[in-house]
Amino acid sequence: MSTELSVNIGSRPLGFNTGYLAKQADGAVLVSSGEAVVFASAVVSKEVREGQDFFPLTVDFREKWYAAGKFPGGFIKREGRPSDREILTSRLTDRPIRPLFPKDFINEVQIIIYVFSSDSETQVDILAINAASAALSVSGLPFKGPVGAVRIGRVEGRWIVNPTHAECARSDIDLVVAGTARAVTMIEGQSSNVSEEDMIAAVELAHENIKKICATQEKLKETAGKQDFQYTPAFRDSALETLVREKYISSLKALDEIREKKAREDRFNALVAQIVEENREQFPDTIGQVRGIADDIDKENVRANILDKKSRPDGRGLTEIRPIDIILGILPRAHGSAVFTRGQTQSLGVVTLGSVSDAQKVDNIDGETSKRFMLHYNFPPFSVGETGRTGGAGRREIGHGMLAERSLEYALPSAEKFPYTIRVVSEILESNGSSSMASVCSGSLSLFNAGVPLKSAVAGIAMGLIMEGDRYSILSDIMGLEDHLGDMDFKVAGTETGITAFQLDIKIEGITPAIMREALAQAREGRLHILAKMKEAIREPEKNLSPHAPRIVTLQVPVDKIGDVIGPGGRIIKGIVEETKADVNIDNDGTVTISGHNQESLEKALDIIHSIIAEVEVGKIYRGTVKRVMEYGAFVEILRGKEGLVHISKLDHRKVNNVSDILKEGDVINVKVLGIDKIGRIDLSRKDALDSRN
Repeated sequence: MSTELSVNIGSRPLGFNTGYLAKQADGAVLVSSGEAVVFASAVVSKEVREGQDFFPLTVDFREKWYAAGKFPGGFIKREGRPSDREILTSRLTDRPIRPLFPKDFINEVQIIIYVFSSDSETQVDILAINAASAALSVSGLPFKGPVGAVRIGRVEGRWIVNPTHAECARSDIDLVVAGTARAVTMIEGQSSNVSEEDMIAAVELAHENIKKICATQEKLKETAGKQDFQYTPAFRDSALETLVREKYISSLKALDEIREKKAREDRFNALVAQIVEENREQFPDTIGQVRGIADDIDKENVRANILDKKSRPDGRGLTEIRPIDIILGILPRAHGSAVFTRGQTQSLGVVTLGSVSDAQKVDNIDGETSKRFMLHYNFPPFSVGETGRTGGAGRREIGHGMLAERSLEYALPSAEKFPYTIRVVSEILESNGSSSMASVCSGSLSLFNAGVPLKSAVAGIAMGLIMEGDRYSILSDIMGLEDHLGDMDFKVAGTETGITAFQLDIKIEGITPAIMREALAQAREGRLHILAKMKEAIREPEKNLSPHAPRIVTLQVPVDKIGDVIGPGGRIIKGIVEETKADVNIDNDGTVTISGHNQESLEKALDIIHSIIAEVEVGKIYRGTVKRVMEYGAFVEILRGKEGLVHISKLDHRKVNNVSDILKEGDVINVKVLGIDKIGRIDLSRKDALDSRN
């Protein structure tokens, strides 16, 4: 028997249904809005793998092409590897859910989410978060939810809850907010340089709707929820913990004196190895817990120092930004490059400029689109002094790259002003916290170096939080240890006047609007400091593009001339490309974009297109090429694709017996247009052109 509930969110009801589909899963729920339907299942392993000491949660979101009545692209015609959008939605769903499981729960949990129906209006990532939470809520798992999620937009000053795709395209804020009935726990989005107060207003509106969604999920749980899952808490050897705390506490506290990341890590690892070696015989079965115990003690020490002494692990004050160093144009053949170093985090930003044909084609269940700007983030293991897997981008790299991409998107010039496809790559060469925000800085600097006319420079900063009861400290420009041991990772990117992107993850049950306001104000101070340092290196985009970058020009042709430029089967436009070696693209509105690596090829392609779209003028003399010689005259091409007939009687003043006595194919001659008949045939005269010359 199924249970169905709904709640009005924004302009449409949000529906929850459970009890009919996938009954062998521990929890399974359908969430719907409009004609969009998303399914989520939650399953827990009944046994814990031997030796496991962490919580293995996986979230997999997949869009089914049948949801939109479409076939998957490619030869195989079935869904393949996850797209970037699917990976980003999986991460978006995971982040607000993961912190809400007990710390002693380590059974494997798998959440699988399918888009069953897509109406091309509803944004299904919001449905995915709500569906995953509802599936967990009815499963009986020890989940401290439920979690609700909404998207907030604003069109012409009017706030919209769960806007459609079309509304989002006109919105100056695109913000996904998730949380419990008590507090917000996750935020992600981008905006068009909005103020901190606008961001707070969006979050507060979101939370009012989140409370309604959570209340509905609570009712669903009361009606259809299963019995609580009984699990064996992860065992912690209290005797071993007591020994470590009593015998080694001074050695662990001494870590506070080591300011450099690698030296501190090495000392911590050596200390763990020492404790293991000295106590292996006494605790043979649980000695593997030493690292976790030592980590907990270190965490307590670091947090106490920050709260009580306002002292951070590297000796900085709470609002102090690490030293910044910038080098521009480090790569001579790249179209733009910059190294941005902040403390022990270093990003090399590299810009490549391309033509319209280099834009990324994106095909998903909502339809095919293209991207003229992309930022790719690479995080090799050497950046943290380790060995590890290399190869394709992982989920973290895709997520961090998209955050940096959204941060810079607002500042990009329009395609009309700068008709290039732009790719930025952030190579993380060192990492000790906030490498995604360093990517924003290196990306902005390298775009300036490339001569891309950005509206303004963009910088990013990561904020942290240490909170115990009512006491808290907000940290600017957090490093890796503070992220690991802290309660918040709050990334804010923007210009001198506003915010362009936003990402918040909370490891505790949430934060108050007052703390968020304080964190945003502190983030703004840090962002302005970083932007000032960037301005010292380069104040505005370079005036000239790199000599190695392609040159691009655009022109507008009448819509009724588009077919003339393209030609039957693309013959004309392909011929222009082959002849000039330039890249030529034409849009449905008649915008022609021509790109090439030298001015000569651009001008040649421009001349050809101008000749194609030009109207033939009666009485004008043209220099044309003989295309065909017939008994009665010759056909001469006077403009690209436009031929006229020179009758044998109009070849010369003297009588001409054979056309071939005067002309042969390929000859270039002057001809005068005598007239154009009703069906477009052009009457030409070589004789009259000779008279005009005289």
